Amino acid sequence: MADSGRAKPPGAAESPGSGRRRGESPGGSSFSSSPGSGRRKAPQSPGSRSKQPASNLGHSLRRVTLTKPTFCHHCSDFIWGLVGYLCEAHCFGPASQKKRFCCVCRKNLEGTAALRCEVCELHVHSDCAPFSCSDCRLCHQDGGQEYDMYHHHWREGNIASGARCEICRRACSSSDVLSGMRCEWCGITAHASCYVIIPPECSLGRLRSMILHPSSVRVCSRNFSKMHCYRISESSQQCELGNPGGGEKRPPRKTPTATEWKQTLKVFDGDDAVKRNQFRLVSIPRITKNEEVVEAALRAFYIPDEPQDYELQIHTQQQGLLTDDIINRNGFAFIAVFKNLIRKSLLLLIGVSVKKKVCRVCTLIVCGCPAVQRQVLAGQELLLEKLREIRKISLRQMNQTRFYVVENQNRVVQVELLLGGLPQNLNTEEYTQLLQQHLEIKSHLVTISQVYAGQGAVALQISCFSEAERIYMLARDTSINGKQLTCLVIPEIMKSKLIQGCSPLLVFVNPKSGGLKGREILYGFRKLLNPHQVFELTSGGPLPGLHTFREVPHFRMLVCGGDGTVGWVLGVLEAIRHKLSCPEPAISIVPLGTGNDLARVLRWGAGYSGDDPYNVLVSVSEADEVEMDRWTILFDAQEMNEDGTQNGFLEPPKIVQMNNYFGLGIDAELSLDFHHAREEEPGKFNSRFHNKGVYVKVGLQKLSHTRNLHKDLKLEVDKQDIELPSIEGLIFLNIPSWGSGADLWGSDSDSRFEKPRIDDGMLEVVGVTGVVHMGQVQSGLRSGIRIAQGSYIRITVTKPIPVQVDGEPWIQAPGQIIISAAGPKVHMLKKSKTKQKKQSGSVKEGRSESPAREDGAN
Repeated sequence: MADSGRAKPPGAAESPGSGRRRGESPGGSSFSSSPGSGRRKAPQSPGSRSKQPASNLGHSLRRVTLTKPTFCHHCSDFIWGLVGYLCEAHCFGPASQKKRFCCVCRKNLEGTAALRCEVCELHVHSDCAPFSCSDCRLCHQDGGQEYDMYHHHWREGNIASGARCEICRRACSSSDVLSGMRCEWCGITAHASCYVIIPPECSLGRLRSMILHPSSVRVCSRNFSKMHCYRISESSQQCELGNPGGGEKRPPRKTPTATEWKQTLKVFDGDDAVKRNQFRLVSIPRITKNEEVVEAALRAFYIPDEPQDYELQIHTQQQGLLTDDIINRNGFAFIAVFKNLIRKSLLLLIGVSVKKKVCRVCTLIVCGCPAVQRQVLAGQELLLEKLREIRKISLRQMNQTRFYVVENQNRVVQVELLLGGLPQNLNTEEYTQLLQQHLEIKSHLVTISQVYAGQGAVALQISCFSEAERIYMLARDTSINGKQLTCLVIPEIMKSKLIQGCSPLLVFVNPKSGGLKGREILYGFRKLLNPHQVFELTSGGPLPGLHTFREVPHFRMLVCGGDGTVGWVLGVLEAIRHKLSCPEPAISIVPLGTGNDLARVLRWGAGYSGDDPYNVLVSVSEADEVEMDRWTILFDAQEMNEDGTQNGFLEPPKIVQMNNYFGLGIDAELSLDFHHAREEEPGKFNSRFHNKGVYVKVGLQKLSHTRNLHKDLKLEVDKQDIELPSIEGLIFLNIPSWGSGADLWGSDSDSRFEKPRIDDGMLEVVGVTGVVHMGQVQSGLRSGIRIAQGSYIRITVTKPIPVQVDGEPWIQAPGQIIISAAGPKVHMLKKSKTKQKKQSGSVKEGRSESPAREDGAN
C-alpha cells in the first residue's frame, strides 16, 4: 500500500503519525492527528483531571488504576499498579517482542493481516487502513510548488531497537508499544516530548550525498496517483507483514450472543456508506445514554470531536435509507445475525450545523483514504455549501477536509511519459505515425522528446493533464505486433537544484531475483532514499531509470540482482551512454542471483543474506571505484564443408556483450539443461540452494558423456594458433570467479602467464576435461588447464555446439566466433576493506547523528 501525501508545504509542523498541521476542523472544534499520533505537548499530571475530553489530540483519557503490566505510550516505561490514564479509543495489549505496531489502533500486528506503505514506515491492520492519515513523505515538487527548505518528516513508533533520543540520549524505542519519533528522511530518533526541540530543517542525514533531494524533482501529478508517480506495481500494493507468503488472517471479531448484556449497533458514516452497506460494529450496554452511543460511534470512526456537537438519528430499513437492491442482497443476512441482538438496526451520524464563520477560499483538500482529492472551488461556489455536501457523504471525510489559498498562476503543464514495447529501430516519423494509429495522440499537445530506437521506446512531452491521463491508461491496454506496451510517468530532475557535490544513487531492483528478498530490498530502498530514484526492473527494464537521470552530471548506480541482471543493465547503459550527461557511472551490486560471481570478485558477497538496507547504502557510499574490461563476441555462423572451409552464411551474425565468462562444451551444456529445467517449472527456482541442487543433478547425468571438443574447434589467440589438449569444455574468463565462486585459473604462479586482473585487457583461456574435473574445481581440489591469455580471440567451430555467455546458454551453429574488447572499460564499485565497523555495523548509531554533528564530521 502507498499512502498518499497531503498538499502542504514541507515546513508545516507535523504531528506524530499523521503529518497534520495544527488548526481547527471545519466543524469548529479543534482537530488532531490520526489515532496513532503522539503528543506535541507534555501531558498533564495524573492528578490534574479525572478525564480529558476527546478533543485533546483525539484521545479520550480516563483515570484508572492499572491492574495489569503494561507500558506507557509516551515514554515506553514499564508501569503497573500506578494511577494512570487509559485512552478509551485505544487498547493497551499485552507485551510482545514484535516491533511492528499499527499506526492507527496502536495494537501489535503479529499474526494479523496487515498493510504497509511502500515508501515510508507506516504499518496498519488491513481493517484500520481506511482510517490512516494521508501523510506520506513529500518526495517531489508538484508542478509550480517550490520549497527552499525541507523539514523533518516525523513518524511515530516502529523504531529499531536500541535507538536513542537525539535530545536526552536515552532509549526511545520499544518492542512493547508504539512509542518514539523518527524522521523518515535523516533517521534521527527522539521521544515524543523531546522531538519538538529539534530544529525543523532536515539535513537528510548520513545518506544525504546519495539521496535525490526532493527540491530537485518535479512531477505534474494532478491526474496521477502516487502508485503511478512512483512506478509501484499493483502486485506490491498489499504486502502482509510477518509472513510475506501469506499467514494468519486477523481473528474475526466475536459476535455477542443474545444472552449477553451488550447490544451491537451498525454505524454508517454518511449516505455514501449506507448506499455501499459499509459499516463498523460497536458494542454498547443495553442501558445507555444517547451521548455515550454517539461517543462510541465517533471512536469507531476515529473522529476526534466533542460528542455534544453531534446528534443521533435512528433509522430502520423501512424508512427508505437503503434501496431495494441493497435490502434484497443484504437484508436477510442482517436479520438472521442481528435480529435477537439489537433493537436499533441502523445508526446514522449527522453533524450539527457548522456555527463558525468560514471565509471563502479557492482550494480544498479532501483527505480520505486511500488518496487525497484536490478540488478547486469555482468563482461563485460557497465554501459552507461545499462542506455540507461533503458532510452528507462522510463525516470523517468532512473532518479531514482542509482549505488553503494559493496564488492563481498560469503555469505551463509538462507531463512526461515513457512508452516502451514499440517496434525497434524506427525513426521519429515512423514512431509518430504508429502512436497516432494506435493511441490517437494529438500532435498539438504531444511531442516526442527522445527516441530510443534500439530499445523500442520513446519519451513523450504532453502539455495537457487530461491528454496525459488518456494516453497513460490507453497505452497500458494496447499491444503492437503482439507485444504489450509499457507506460511510465517520468519525473523531471532539475540539475540546477541538486545539492552541490552530491552523487545521487540510481537503484535498480529485480524483484524476481532471490525469491522474496528482491521485493523486501526494493521496499527498504524506497523508504531510505527518494522513491523517484528506485526503479523496479520488471516495469520497463533499466531504460526508465537511465532516462530519468540523463541530465544528472554525476551519479552512481546500484543493481540488485544476479549476474544476468547486471549484464542487462550494462547492456542498456552501453547503448544509450551517448545521451547521458554522466556516461560512465560507477556500479555497485547487491547479489540476488545464484552464482553471483561478479559480486564475489567485487567483495559484495556470495548472496544477499538479509543485511539491513541502510548498511548496504553506507557500504556503497564508502566503496572504491575500479575499472573492468568488457568484451564483444561476434557469432558469425556459416555453413562448413567437410574439410573445414566455409561455404556461405548459415544465419545472420549475432553480437553479444560479455562481462564474466564465455564457455563452450560441457560447461555450456550443463547450463542449457539447467535453463530448460527452469523454463518447465519456473516457480520452483526461487532459492539458491534449490538451483544449485538442480545443477548438481544435471551434472551427474553427464558423467559418462564424452564430446572430444578439441577435435571440433580451432583456436587462435592474438593471431597465433593454439593447440588444444584433450578437453570437454573451453572457458574464457574475464573475472577470477567461475561457477559460484570457483577459481578456475588457479592461484599458482606461472612464468608463462601474467597474474589475471579484471582490468588488464586480456582474457584467460582455460580447459576442463569433464564433469568430474568441474566438480573438483568447485571443491577447491584442482584448477583448470591453463591454455592461453590474449586480447583478440578467434574460434572456428566445425559442428553445432552448446555455448553460454554469462550464464545464458544456446546451441551455436558452425562458423566463426570472434572475441574483442568492447570499447571503454566500465566503472564498478568494489566494497572497501577498510570500512570502519562503527560507521556501518550499527543502524542506531549511524542514523541517530544530529545534523550538527554530521556537518561537522564532513
